Amino acid sequence: MDFGVVLQTNPPAARTIQLAKLAEAHGFNHVWTFDSHLLWQEPYVIHSAILAETKRVTVGPFVTNPATRDWTVTASVFATLNEMYGNRTICGIGRGDSAVRVTNGKPVTMSELRESIHVIRELGNSRAVEYNGATVRFPWSRGSELEVWVAAYGPLALKLTGEVGDGFILQLADLDIAAWMIKTVRDAAANVG
Repeated sequence: MDFGVVLQTNPPAARTIQLAKLAEAHGFNHVWTFDSHLLWQEPYVIHSAILAETKRVTVGPFVTNPATRDWTVTASVFATLNEMYGNRTICGIGRGDSAVRVTNGKPVTMSELRESIHVIRELGNSRAVEYNGATVRFPWSRGSELEVWVAAYGPLALKLTGEVGDGFILQLADLDIAAWMIKTVRDAAANVG
């Protein structure tokens, strides 16, 4: 069984890095951080330092979003970190909540979320993809491996998660609602094979 920890990237960044090292020392497999650039420090800079000071944990945002970050830049971050530290990154993504709320923005549509997951996954796995009418690929990326896990709550987002996600991020404690959400994701995944 895998265990993960979610850390806020509050200053000082050195504390977040130390907590990640402690998580690895205590057997955790994943270290996740929030990604709301106006509320907390920049996670990807901190991810690089965590990866440099650990040996085996997988690191990623819990969660990023396609509204405040260009999809190709997001994919480049993961492919770069994977090249530097081995394939030890994971992308948690959602429609956008705290990162867009503080700027009076709106979460992306389901269609935009679906497309962003596709673009980030393909580029993050060293593959070419269609983006804004062009075929793009990182010519320097070889062998990068990236899973994209999706955070979802409502029925449509849960269905999308089952259809395209490599994993499901559930932040909820109510057992009945969690059971319904998990079943919805599993049913959607089964329907697409």
